[in-house]
Order: sequence, then structure tokens, then C-alpha cells
Amino acid sequence: MTHTRYAFVKANWHSDIVDQALEGFLELIPADQVDVFDVPGAFEMPLLARDLAQTGRYAAVACAAFVVDGGIYRHDFVAQAVVDGLMRAGMDTGVPVLSVSLTPHQYQETDHHNTIYRAHFVEKGREAAQAALKINATRAQLATAA
Repeated sequence: MTHTRYAFVKANWHSDIVDQALEGFLELIPADQVDVFDVPGAFEMPLLARDLAQTGRYAAVACAAFVVDGGIYRHDFVAQAVVDGLMRAGMDTGVPVLSVSLTPHQYQETDHHNTIYRAHFVEKGREAAQAALKINATRAQLATAA
């Protein structure tokens, strides 16, 4: 069976930026096919992504977060744990789990940087939607060829 629903998980830290990924995602996948879930931060995404994938309801799960350097090195560990966890969720469930989790080298909470990253997240949301649609189409072809 080919699923036509998608889950979109977004972290609430820097939501003014992260929410733009959902906007880009919805440019390609109709909103009535997307269930949206909020989590406190990026670190909480992999567990929810796994749980959503295990339901069997979704063709793919996309996850968006903005992990920034707050002056300590913790962001590197968080970013790595998030990406590893998202990949593991997809591999363990067989459902594509897509990452729109970005960790910039340089970020300052200025109007200039916020404008740049808002636009970047729209584009990354579009790319996640394109990937979700392509993976879904390829898997449907594989199922009919089998």
C-alpha cells in the first residue's frame, strides 16, 4: 500500500526560523496530507520520528530544527545525536525520515542572519518535500515491479 500522508516534526527553539521549513514543505505537499507535530528542541525529534514512523500511517517523516552554537560546544553533540537518531529511526522502521536539521557555523541573532536562515529553511523544506515525494514514487515502482 502506498501511503499519501506525511508527518512533519518541528523543534520549537528558533521557531520563527524553523517554521519556514514547513512552509516550503507545504509548497509541494498539500497541507491536508501533512500532520504537524511540535517538540521542545532538536534532541527530542528522533524519538517522535521513530514513533510516528512505526504507526505505519506515513510515507515519510520530515524533521526540522535549528541547532546553533550558544557559546559552548554542546551544539556539536546535539547536532550529531539528532542526525544519527533520525537516520536510525528510518533504518529501524523502514520509513524514510528526512532531516531539515541545520547547524550553522556562524549565527548571530540579527535581522540579517534571521532573514538569511528563514529563506534557507523555506528552501530546505522544499527539498525535504521533493525527497519525500521521490522516495515514495520510487518505492511504489519497486512494489509494482516485485
